[in-house]
Amino acid sequence: MKIKILIPLYNDWQSLLKLLENINHHVSDINHIISIVVVNDGSNEKAPDNFPNYSKINSIKIINLKENVGHARSIATGLKFIMENDNFDYVIPMDSDGEDRPDEIKDLIKKIEPQSDLPIVCERVKRSEGFFFKFCYFLHKLITFTFTGRSIKFGNFTCLPKELVKSMTNEKATWSSFSGALSKISKLKIGTPSERGTRYFGPSKMSFKNLIVHSLSIIAVFKVNVLIRSILFFFIYLFLIYEKISVITLIPILLIVIFNLLVILISKRENLEKYRNSNQNIFDVKVIK
Repeated sequence: MKIKILIPLYNDWQSLLKLLENINHHVSDINHIISIVVVNDGSNEKAPDNFPNYSKINSIKIINLKENVGHARSIATGLKFIMENDNFDYVIPMDSDGEDRPDEIKDLIKKIEPQSDLPIVCERVKRSEGFFFKFCYFLHKLITFTFTGRSIKFGNFTCLPKELVKSMTNEKATWSSFSGALSKISKLKIGTPSERGTRYFGPSKMSFKNLIVHSLSIIAVFKVNVLIRSILFFFIYLFLIYEKISVITLIPILLIVIFNLLVILISKRENLEKYRNSNQNIFDVKVIK
């Protein structure tokens, strides 16, 4: 099988080198053709002049973007590039910083069912972050399930068959949220347990604001579900408090209204036309190997 590993990157070249070294080590006993596609999301730090010779990696390409577009759109751009330019059977998107563990690539590949178009997703069973992040992640999952009816326990570390990649590149939600789009396109998935790794170097560059936008972007893929469930909440809640209506009892309704407005606003990030023209943001493609 021809397997492409898609890695979005912004200024994390040191981590990329370590990740490639670890991938090379962990795929040494895999009898498939493993290739790397890196999407350089407009980094302002210089890329390494030389890359080591990774004997088990068949090829390495770096797609250099003219402008920074963010993590989700880097993955979307990479998927479109691979779909249009490469010969492949599966794509495995993963982060460059070590939090997606390269030793789990084998677990994904072992789950591949050749006659199936179902994605294989890494479902987090253990995380390495602190209490505050874990609490926020729990709230995110709870809110997502409550308002969308979807339990999304995975990120971009997945294994996508070619037909599913094709579907993803024709879905406007992919331009805004990878996991939201994948959950929308494929309700059925093959899960494999995954532990969140620790970053190779330095702290995470993801700000709290970006985490909120990331969470809302996933929820916004299902904005119709959010609106329907919110309306049901209004009627039920108003029925329960109609004899005790006050400024305080109306606060939950106000919060739900604000939440819906934010979801609608974030959903504007989904744009199929911009996605289809994403190749215009590619400066060049550097072939390392």
